[in-house]
Amino acid sequence: MCIGTGMNIRSKTMNSLEKQLLQLPVPDEDAQRHSRQLIRLLGNEIEEQGGRISFERYMSLALTAPGLGYYVAGNQKLGARGDFVTAPEISSLYSRCLARQCAQVLTHLASSGEAGILEFGAGSGIMAADILLELERLDTLPSRYSILEVSGELKHRQKQTLQQKAAHLMDRVHWLDSLPPPGFRGVILANEVLDALPVHLFFKENDRLGEFYVAWNGERFIWEKGDFSNKPVAARVNELSRSLPDSYRSEINLAMDAWIASVAGIIGQAVVLIIDYGFPHHEYYHPQRDRGTLMCHYRHRSHGDPFVYPGLQDITAHVDFTAVAEAAHAAGLQVAGYTTQAMFLLANGLENMPQSIDVNDPEFLRLARQIKILTMPGEMGELFKVIALNKGCDLFLQGFYLQDLRGRL
Repeated sequence: MCIGTGMNIRSKTMNSLEKQLLQLPVPDEDAQRHSRQLIRLLGNEIEEQGGRISFERYMSLALTAPGLGYYVAGNQKLGARGDFVTAPEISSLYSRCLARQCAQVLTHLASSGEAGILEFGAGSGIMAADILLELERLDTLPSRYSILEVSGELKHRQKQTLQQKAAHLMDRVHWLDSLPPPGFRGVILANEVLDALPVHLFFKENDRLGEFYVAWNGERFIWEKGDFSNKPVAARVNELSRSLPDSYRSEINLAMDAWIASVAGIIGQAVVLIIDYGFPHHEYYHPQRDRGTLMCHYRHRSHGDPFVYPGLQDITAHVDFTAVAEAAHAAGLQVAGYTTQAMFLLANGLENMPQSIDVNDPEFLRLARQIKILTMPGEMGELFKVIALNKGCDLFLQGFYLQDLRGRL
């Protein structure tokens, strides 16, 4: 059963999915052995739970099972040799613009004490390095740059990257295994974090509402349909279902609510910047987006089958930014801005950054291509959004000066 890729409003057919899967590279023997270990773990979990588990549990284990999950194991995830490329990997201009927004907040808070930066899931570390270098140039370095990272392999890469790019600033960088204590002051960054939180998959079919489960038939994982696994999922889907057509599938991300609540709990005075791909509620659950947004990434190929190469491929779902805003409000945070990635970067000076380079210099053309990828509607410019959450920091954020779409949430 194809749950759907979600990049287009109507998902691809099963034949199209099968063609995509045939084009995936075959993992080497070590990688296949690793995947088989995770398959055994998942199979044991299914057996212990009576023959099936919710997709939310499957996705959680596939991504974060100790020593085996995609995000905690040692396989390379980012860059040309990985599975996908994020905006900070595409261009340092992205991180420099983000640094300028951080600088505004850090300067505002500096008058009443020290302020730092906390980054969730820092990838290769290149965003942290470029932000620190730009803040140094702006003379607004944070007292501390903390990185909360669950992957040992990525933590190692982050240290290598920072040592290579900004060795003189390493004394400001600290790695955390859990959230810092309450009272945090500064900026919290979450770049492509929420899309990786595990989701529940639900369906509406012949006027029946329910949830997708994962079972094992002795040879492979299979889908099963059943009643809702818990009351919060049931309540959320029942509320949604009134505006949904029949034969509809999509996702509910309850883990996001918990994530936002936990972040709110540590804030004294801070701005939270969340950057991810997604839509406001009315677009996310559009009647024509009837196969949801679930996506998998393996070696720069995207497809819709989460049962392929468990532990070796990324599994994601787009972000419902209206749900982000509602969870923030429930946690005592204010929504301080919401816009597209393109407008956020342009408001933070992206367009002016290449102007110091001669137009005939090949570097100018390279930067122009990077700007196009970051801002064009057909690239990352509109699919990716930026939402700012605020607590105790009364400030009009410059990144939303050109466009603020809060009214569309």
